[in-house]
Amino acid sequence: MADYLALNYCPQCGAALADQAAYGRVRRYCPACKRVVFRDPKAAAGVVVERDGQALLVRRSTKPRRGLWSIPAGFIEYDEAPAAAAVRECAEETGLRVKLTALLDVIPGEGLPGEASFLIVYLGRITGGQLQAQDDAEQAAFFDPDDLPPLAFSATHRALERWRARSR
Repeated sequence: MADYLALNYCPQCGAALADQAAYGRVRRYCPACKRVVFRDPKAAAGVVVERDGQALLVRRSTKPRRGLWSIPAGFIEYDEAPAAAAVRECAEETGLRVKLTALLDVIPGEGLPGEASFLIVYLGRITGGQLQAQDDAEQAAFFDPDDLPPLAFSATHRALERWRARSR
């Protein structure tokens, strides 16, 4: 297991974890609590916002993939619905309020440090606000699907390909 994925201590009691066969594979186990400790996936949500045949993208100002472009997206909070997270992230990163119109895709992550395990992508339309890069975006702009800037994630590429196929 890569160091960045290491799960060494029980989140319940803090005891050192051990490996144990459970539910068909080797998993982390807390000898003190007598329970299997599951590593939960980290989910993100995003939105493809279309205007005049172009898609809204944000240029990332933080790692991972700083300086590359993505759809407005981010991690879902533990007490938040995926759709609400997509709307929130779009507002935080672009200043635009959106209404979600459809679920576009659920895309697995690449397994990189700091990346979501999967991305839930919606389609959305602008309902208000003013376009202005904010939060962890240094730039926000609309792009023609045939003239995209360098994309940050394979999930961004897949979401835009899916959007393009749906729009034709």
